[in-house]
This record gives sequence, C-alpha cells and structure tokens, in this order.
Amino acid sequence: MLKELNVENYALIDKLNISFSEGMSIITGETGAGKSILLGALSLVLGGRADSNVLKDTARNCIVEGVFHIEGYGLESFLSENDIDYEPDLIIRRTINPAGKSRAFINDMPVNAAIIKDISHRLLDIHSQHQNLLLSSSKFQLSVIDAVTEFGNLKDEYIKYFNAYKVEEKKLEDLLVRSAKAKADYDYIKFQFEQLQQADLKADEQNDLEIEIQELSNVEEIKSGYEKLTALLSNEEISVVNMLKEAENILNHLSKVHLSSNDLVVRLKNILIEIKDISEEANHINDVLEINPERLAVVEKRLNVIYDLQQKHRVATVTELLEIRENYGISLTEIENFDEMISKTQKAVNDNFDKIRELSQQISVLRQKTIPSVEKHVSTLLKLLGMPNIVFKIELTYSEHFSSDGADSITFLFSANRDMLPREISKVASGGEISRLMLALKSLLVKGTNLPTIIFDEIDTGVSGEVADKMGNIIKELSEKAQVINITHLPQIAAKGESHYLVYKEDNATTTFTKVRKLNNDERIMEIAKMLSGSKISDIAIEHAKDLIGAG
Repeated sequence: MLKELNVENYALIDKLNISFSEGMSIITGETGAGKSILLGALSLVLGGRADSNVLKDTARNCIVEGVFHIEGYGLESFLSENDIDYEPDLIIRRTINPAGKSRAFINDMPVNAAIIKDISHRLLDIHSQHQNLLLSSSKFQLSVIDAVTEFGNLKDEYIKYFNAYKVEEKKLEDLLVRSAKAKADYDYIKFQFEQLQQADLKADEQNDLEIEIQELSNVEEIKSGYEKLTALLSNEEISVVNMLKEAENILNHLSKVHLSSNDLVVRLKNILIEIKDISEEANHINDVLEINPERLAVVEKRLNVIYDLQQKHRVATVTELLEIRENYGISLTEIENFDEMISKTQKAVNDNFDKIRELSQQISVLRQKTIPSVEKHVSTLLKLLGMPNIVFKIELTYSEHFSSDGADSITFLFSANRDMLPREISKVASGGEISRLMLALKSLLVKGTNLPTIIFDEIDTGVSGEVADKMGNIIKELSEKAQVINITHLPQIAAKGESHYLVYKEDNATTTFTKVRKLNNDERIMEIAKMLSGSKISDIAIEHAKDLIGAG
C-alpha cells in the first residue's frame, strides 16, 4: 500500500507530505485546485515521463518520493532479480534537475525507468478518465479477462515460444533475402575466388619479388661495381691491401724502437683483416651474380599478376588480397549451404509455430471458461448501480493471427435498454454508463489480483443521487481487499471514506501554491456540506453531511 507521498518543487507544489492509511481515502477540492497535479507527481514515481517543465522553481531540483509497504505481496524475487535489497517499506524516488535530466532510485539504489514501470504495475493501479477511453480497446478488454484468468505458467511458456518464433521468422526472412541475392551473385563471386585461388598468393612474396627484380634489372651495373671494388681493394700492383701491408711493415719496424706504436700495429692488423674479408666477399658476390633474362621475365610476370589483382580489388598488399579471397570463400560456402540453413530455420519456425498454436488454443479455452463469471460479475454490479436492463456480453474470437497475447480478440458488447441488442461499448454507452462499467471491471480486477492499491480519479463522472451512493458502497467494499484512494466530486461517495484529504490553493505576495491537508471530523462535515450546497453552507446541508457520514 501507499504509505507516503512526498513532493518538492513540482508544478504548483513547493513542498508536500501526505501520509495515507489502509482502507478508503477520499481526496476532494475545487476544480483547478490541483488534484490532477497530485496524480502527475505520483506518475513520476511510477516511471512516467519527466522534463524540466514540471519545476516550480527552475533553479532547484524536483523531487517526488513514494513510500510503499510491500510486506506480503511477493515482491522479494523481483527485487532480488534486479539486485535491490528487500525492505518491508519500499521507497521509490525520482529527481529532475533544472536541465531536465531525470534519475530514479529504489531504496536509494539507482535504477532505470523500465524497472520503475515494471514494479509500479505490481504496486498500484490508477484509474483516470483516460482509461475510460481505453475501454473500447480490444487489447484493454483482453487484459481484463487475463487479469482474472488462472493461467499458471501457460502464458509465460507461450511468450517464450512466441518470442522464439519471431526470432526464427526474422532469421528466415533475412536468409531468404541473402540467399536470393547471393545466388544471383554466385558466378561472379566464384570467378573472383578462383582467380585469387589460382594466383596462389603468399603473404610475403611481393616484397621478396620486388627486391629480386631490382637486382635482376641492374645486374650488369652491380657486377661492374663489385669488380671495381675488388680491384681497388686487392689489385696486385696498387691496391688498398698492398698499401696497408706496407703500412703494417712500417709500424712493425717502429715497434722495435718505439713501444707506443704496438697499439697501432694491432689496430692496423684488424683493419687489414676486415679489408681482405670485404674484398673476398665482394669477389664472391660478383662471381655468383649472373645475367638471367629468363628469371627476370618470370619475376616481372609474377609481379604483374599481383599488381593487376591489387588494382582490380583496390588494395595495396597481398595480405589484403588474401583476406578478400577468404571472404569470397566464406560467401561461396554460405551460398552452397543456404538451402540447408533455410531448411533448418524453416523447421525451427514451423516447430515454434506449432507450439504457439497449441499453447494459444489452451489459453483461449481458459479465457472462454473465465468469460461467464466476468459477465455475471459485471452485470450484477451494473444492476445494483441503477441499470436493471443491462446486457453485458463478452465475445471471444480465435484466429491464427498470433501476437504476444495469443490468438484471441475480445469485444465487450453492451446494452442498457430492453429493446436494444448488445453492441460494442464505444458505440452505445454514455459517459455515466462507462463510469459504472469501469468500476465494475476494476472491482473485478481488485478481487482477482493481489494489487495493494487502486486510485480512482473521478470514476463517478456522469452519475449522481442513489447511483452515486451505490457506487460509493462498491468502492467502500473494494477497500476491504485493497487500499483505495478516491478523488471525487460527489458528497455521497466522499462521505464513505475513512480518511479525507482536501486539495486547495494558497496565495502569497508573489505566487500560488497547491497544498493538501487531512481533515478532522468537523472539517470533513463542513467540506461535504459544501459539496452539497456550494459556498454558502446551510444548516440543512450540515445535517445532511452528518447523515451521509453516519450512513457511510
């Protein structure tokens, strides 16, 4: 149940704290006083849309907090699944900063709006005039039947197979599109793959070939250079080696008379050894190098193959060509396996379809069994509410057009007069009749579910007099099973509450505030008397108010 609602800096509310009790609470106030503002603030707690337009003072945060007593309502597993600590009192808080950014918390733990919306459906139901419009919606009508039908795990199992069916169906559609396109491109892909395959590319060969062709193309110049180098270093007449040998002889002679030259002798010997080695290696290279126009032609041809493929596929490396070849190979494998993949996916689609058809039929049977009790409950209450000739029928149609709700569509048929056949509610029901019908349905939902709190926002629109009194009795009876908070403009209904709250406006020098206060017994009598007679409260109205409260 809703224990507290705390609101700060929301619309016309500066700061507000309301404590609610079990049973039936009444909220009244003049038109425009701010009753709808309370519901707007509460909708934030329940995951409603938030923006900076709701801030009364645009320099401060808006904070709305609801405290719910949840002990005994089986929410432990839900909270555990969402990593939220369980406490008997659950606190949901929404904050909106001046930039319009919203944050949500459950028991001081940050959560997203989806979790808030999910848990709010388990905490309370708000009936507003908007829901009266939903009454003509087949989806809403179906939700009413489902709320009081005992499905066990059947609907959860159906949804599991339905979701799997939609996934496989989408997968099949994608496969068919890809298969058609791929098969149209098969010859092209196969040609490209085979051309790359026949090229027998190696990752590092381009660099090696480019080095080799550089050498083969300049072999004469290279050999000439090495011949000159060898002659310069080792010519018998004048060469670097001979000059170094002569220098070595000079230093050997000097070392006998000048000991300091020994170090130079060693160094020169090392140089001479290195020069001889260079000369020998240059001579060897020159010997093995040969002019080979046949090999040059082979390398040029191979490089031209690589360059042509790179230009064709707009890449710069053999590695990229190898990746393209691999992708073509994968595409060919996919194309060749498409029929098998399509066959397997089609089987998965068919299997899931058969399962959801079977489960939907079971769901439909259970709904059909529930319908007579719903018809009886609603008809009985509507007769009590001054509609003796009411005919209320529920038409269920099964067709294999599956949705997440199954394969049924529901239509509520209604007639308030003896000479009129039942027709769709939206075509025949008046505003007052719709209000009474919604109350009957809501009473059914409260009895059939474990909902802690229900809020009625002027569900009594369009009724008065004795009907209003009977409507009040029904709402009062509902408060024995769930906490009821009822916003009303009828004194007959207001008198039946156990707690009464007045919404009013208060002005200061610069602004207007919406405020709420709980009325004591005397204030309550005067408020109901005012609802009976207007701003001028007569003694008769006061006595009538006392009688209504006593009767309530």
